[in-house]
Amino acid sequence: MCNCISTLLLKKAWSYQGLRKIYQKVNDRWEVCVSLSEGQFQQVSFVNGIATIRGGTHVDYVANQIASHVMGVVNKKNKQANMKLHTVKGYLWVFVNALIDNPAFDSQTKETLTTRQASFGSTCELSEEFLKKVSSSGVVSNLLSWAEFKLNKELKKTDGTKKTSIVGIPKLEDANDAGGKNSDKCTLILTEGDSAKALAMAGIGVVGRDHYGVFPLRGKLLNVREASHKQLMENAEIQNIKKILGLQHEKKYDSTKGLRYGHLMIMTDQDHDGSHIKGLLINFIHKEWPSLLKVPSFLVEFITPIIKATKGKAVKSFYSMPDYEAWKESLGGSASSWTIKYYKGLGTSTAQEGRDYFEDITHHKKDFVWADDKEDGEAIELAFSKKKIAERKDWLTNYQPGTCLDQREKRIKYSDFINKELILFSMADLERSIPSMVDGFKPGQRKILFCSFKKNLVKESKVAQFIGYVSEHSAYHHGEQSLASTIIGMAQDFVGSNNINLLEPRGQFGTRNAGGKDAASARYIFTRLQPITRLIFPKDDDVLLNYLNEDGQSIEPSWYMPIIPMVLVNGSEGIGTGWSTYVPNYNPRDIIANLKRLLNNETIVPMVPWYRGFKGSLKETSSKATGVTYTITGVIEEVPDTRLKITELPVRRWTTDYKEFLESMCPIPIKEKEKSKDKNKEKKKDKDKEKEKEKSKEPPLK
Repeated sequence: MCNCISTLLLKKAWSYQGLRKIYQKVNDRWEVCVSLSEGQFQQVSFVNGIATIRGGTHVDYVANQIASHVMGVVNKKNKQANMKLHTVKGYLWVFVNALIDNPAFDSQTKETLTTRQASFGSTCELSEEFLKKVSSSGVVSNLLSWAEFKLNKELKKTDGTKKTSIVGIPKLEDANDAGGKNSDKCTLILTEGDSAKALAMAGIGVVGRDHYGVFPLRGKLLNVREASHKQLMENAEIQNIKKILGLQHEKKYDSTKGLRYGHLMIMTDQDHDGSHIKGLLINFIHKEWPSLLKVPSFLVEFITPIIKATKGKAVKSFYSMPDYEAWKESLGGSASSWTIKYYKGLGTSTAQEGRDYFEDITHHKKDFVWADDKEDGEAIELAFSKKKIAERKDWLTNYQPGTCLDQREKRIKYSDFINKELILFSMADLERSIPSMVDGFKPGQRKILFCSFKKNLVKESKVAQFIGYVSEHSAYHHGEQSLASTIIGMAQDFVGSNNINLLEPRGQFGTRNAGGKDAASARYIFTRLQPITRLIFPKDDDVLLNYLNEDGQSIEPSWYMPIIPMVLVNGSEGIGTGWSTYVPNYNPRDIIANLKRLLNNETIVPMVPWYRGFKGSLKETSSKATGVTYTITGVIEEVPDTRLKITELPVRRWTTDYKEFLESMCPIPIKEKEKSKDKNKEKKKDKDKEKEKEKSKEPPLK
């Protein structure tokens, strides 16, 4: 190979000023040089001194190595980029000079090499150092910019515009002046569900439809802080809000003149989940249009009473529990003469109460205010960013009981909302997601056990009826389906569920085939307390427990005190704000033996996870500061005719799922053979039926 020719060609190919070149002489038969291109793949290549002006297999061989490496780097830096090989090539300019054995070309002009890679007579394996230099040459940043541009372009397709009417958004009650010359005076009320929308519509009957519109949210808004491009594009709720308000992607707003509505009002239940919905909406606006949060009175909230105290015609409304408790304490014994009503959700209020709220709308409306870029912005990121896990743990660890937002204030700083109201949701989320180490229960499970003891559930009761009893006697405020699944879970006894099920399953409570998902409906199955339950939770200990009070009634205790740690017996798992937990099941006999050792001041013995009825094996594979890792193995044996017989699956690997997994691994010909067999059987049946019909048509023999 003539070095002087290749050097001359390199200088000619890249004579542009400031264009970075990465060169490598791979071996005696290959030399490669790479630089940047602007959206179109370019190449200069030679085979045995012949200029292949259209490239060929030798160029593809080199370019694919470079593009594959760059593509991996880009997709790692931006997981939403979804970069393809051909796109990466468009940003590369490649020089290849190669010696090929017996080269073959597409024509007499020898413009394109067609020789297969296997027949080159040599290899060109680019070094890791060379590929790293290519990645740092600027091609990665160019591709990331292109990917960002492409994603933003797609998001802009869903932008809203300022127009007087929009169609195609179900359940929207648009303000008459929305999108018009008085749009800055209009307020869009976002409500928590349809029942809250009905309350808002009743109130709008007082203030009029000209300046007020209503749109109900379906559940909780997506946390957009680290959401993927696909999630944003497919989220109907976000797209609807953009269209209703007229929001445009990446636009900076210093006023609301360009929007269909000048104000956005949040109207949610006065509970922890309502606070979370407010926070998610604030997070959405802050992530996509942070400048809007600085516009005075753009974002406001509508508050309703949590408690109303009535005495004759006198009515007192309370918007926070501390205010109510202070008032109750000031009355002393005379507080019993007042009738107390708790308003846990907006659906509790009547249409007349809704009209009363809107008649005094200034009293119920509060403005969110942006006080400081650092303080407010960091507080929102702290609550919702996946990158702030450690800081969020510190935030929750430093929580002080009694922290709450002063509902008498008319203006709320975003940082105050996060640190004094949203933090209450995070603490409540932890409480209901992470089981207690004392009794191993989440609040829902504790409510069920409390009601089982209160009802003295020694005779079987239909689960559907028991659900109603639990809701009534333990102030359970969530859905019946959630309560049904919890009751079923406490009664399940198949391998991988409970080592000691506290409730007795009477009916189909689910099997190992589907991990309990095949349980019958709550209206068909029955349950009762297991005899052992009262031995684990002695009745004599009930008087020692700290019972909670909600809605004016005594409910379940803060925790029960079982005589053995049930958190180890049945295990526990859960994911909450900042923390998650997973504790496997252990053998009750091993636990009791260790408890006796502790009582006798003896050294306890390390325990291995144990699942009742499991015939496989558990082996410790690693031990870290966070805990011990075990490998769980099922049982498999060889049988004649080159087959395997599986008699035990690993714990919580369900039979149906595993069958589907095995079928997905089957070679296609086997599946086709099975299908053809089925088709042949069906054809044979059809032929037999036709023969029978023909025989029936024949005249009878005389």
